[in-house]
Amino acid sequence: MAMWDKIKDQAKTFQQSQGTRGASGSGQGSHGPAGGTRSGSSSGGSKAQLIGVFKSQLASAKNELKSGAYRDASMAMCALVAAADGRVEPAERQRVEELIVSNEVLQNFPADQLRQRFNQHVDRLLANFEQGKAEALQVIAKAAKKPAEARAVVQTGMVVAGADGSFEPSEQYAIREACTALNIPPSEFGV
Repeated sequence: MAMWDKIKDQAKTFQQSQGTRGASGSGQGSHGPAGGTRSGSSSGGSKAQLIGVFKSQLASAKNELKSGAYRDASMAMCALVAAADGRVEPAERQRVEELIVSNEVLQNFPADQLRQRFNQHVDRLLANFEQGKAEALQVIAKAAKKPAEARAVVQTGMVVAGADGSFEPSEQYAIREACTALNIPPSEFGV
């Protein structure tokens, strides 16, 4: 739980340092019914809030995130997160696919391109995890040239990883490895 608070603070500082506009505005407090005020559910709330912060940071950069490098790296990132524990159930694959094609920023790209790249990486990871991971990290590393894109790739991974309400150690590890490939300190994302 403390980890999410740490990330939340970092997201806040990150936001201030980026001067991100509109992140605290629309759509932020409206996630889920008003049940978030119950005692004991604050960590869930902060998690949803954090995902909201990443989503709005991504949305504010939407117009800059149109390159093939960002598209390919974020699909490799989503596949790494989905397969982080070494397996991907068909339902999970479908859920991540839906998250991808409904993601506001990723709508810059045709849905079938995204699905194809995501599934290609998942298939490789399932066939040979180490080799698939090495290939995915190579693709991710190509986004390192542009720091804004590199961060967006990690944010996309965080949004997908946190979408089910839990952030598994294996998913955190996958995100750390992606940060390393992108020359971003993982601490920036609290992982």
